[in-house]
Amino acid sequence: MAIKESELILNADGSVYHLNLKPENIADTIIFVGDQDRVERITKYFDTIEFKTQKREFKTQTGTYKGKRLTVLSTGIGPDNIDIVMNELDALVNIDLNTRKPKEQLKSLNIVRVGTSGSLQADIPVDGFVLSTHGLDLTGMLHFYCVNGIGNPELEDAFMKYTNWHENKAKPIVIENSKALEEKLSDKLTFKGVTATAGGFYGPQGRVLRLPLQDTELNAKMDNFEHDGIRITNFEMETSVIYGMSKLLGHNACSLNAIIANRANGTFSKDPRQTVENLIQFTLNKLV
Repeated sequence: MAIKESELILNADGSVYHLNLKPENIADTIIFVGDQDRVERITKYFDTIEFKTQKREFKTQTGTYKGKRLTVLSTGIGPDNIDIVMNELDALVNIDLNTRKPKEQLKSLNIVRVGTSGSLQADIPVDGFVLSTHGLDLTGMLHFYCVNGIGNPELEDAFMKYTNWHENKAKPIVIENSKALEEKLSDKLTFKGVTATAGGFYGPQGRVLRLPLQDTELNAKMDNFEHDGIRITNFEMETSVIYGMSKLLGHNACSLNAIIANRANGTFSKDPRQTVENLIQFTLNKLV
């Protein structure tokens, strides 16, 4: 059965609604960044750029780096934007946009997030890189889908018990990365651990301005949580949803974060721009 026009919205030129992309505009390997200004910071290293477009915060450029075709796409901030980006990218490769029917032969994309984050552990310093072995979803967004089988019930139960997780909050989900991509992107320079994904920047990440928090000790509990040698290394707003949507849709995903702040000891990078630049070059060279 064809997908209705109200559910899969296309622009007048046949591109997907939010991303302004057609199937031929994207590579099989896609680098996600949050900040649209970071797109050019990556593609300036490309040998060639064949395609550019932007709509709202979603900016895309496709080209080649050392002979490998890559797409760089800015997602903006937060899990809601990841929901849009993942569904529309999947539609580009796994739905026939003319018939509006899913294809019989499905394709898997390789998705690598290059982001910034704050460390929750004193021994993971600013200017370091964290590779997320798992995403800990605290946002609740994934629960709108059938998520059976993508999580880690033992780790989730241990986390909820340790933090005394409040019943009014969405149940956390722990999702593993693509081990093939992890192996490709791993290096002695990278720290590894669980990346917690929050649905906001202030209260959901324990920041207090004028509003009181439901659990003022949650960050401290997360800092100290450990289960079978697995600990939570950092906090941001996208990784777990990228991992969750990738698992559900059949894509491969791995997240790399430049650590620009250390929440445990209150330090901030002296040159966060250079730290991100270092991670960009690291990622590009690992991918080729």
